[in-house]
Amino acid sequence: MKNLSNKQVAMADIDELALIPRDDSGPVFSEPWEASAFALAVQLSSEKHFTWQEWATTLAEEIKHANLSADPNIRENYYVHWLRALERLCITKGLISESEIDLRQEDWRRAYLNTEHGQPVHLKAAYTEAKSFPHHSQQL
Repeated sequence: MKNLSNKQVAMADIDELALIPRDDSGPVFSEPWEASAFALAVQLSSEKHFTWQEWATTLAEEIKHANLSADPNIRENYYVHWLRALERLCITKGLISESEIDLRQEDWRRAYLNTEHGQPVHLKAAYTEAKSFPHHSQQL
């Protein structure tokens, strides 16, 4: 890979991850969070928080675990495995704690429950007065 930019090297490494849902122009995402998780992993690796080899190994372990659990939707759930690998690696590297992840997940859950159906969910809604919307299956 002589004479390639860092971005080209990163993209070549990304191409080695065969399960990435893709079309002729590259990776495709079903939901915005999938693109965010993808971009975050690439960025954290480029900032040297972990190597791409560490990333690939952690992702492979997550996928192997899913295969062992007979996950029938492994391809459809690819970015769930991506996210789990990213969380695990960030915890291992001390970038975030498991309790911080749990707190942020709860914040987003509360924000969702405090947001009217059809409206964008903003994290600040987690900290507003609790509301009840009939379209939500959970309650605060």
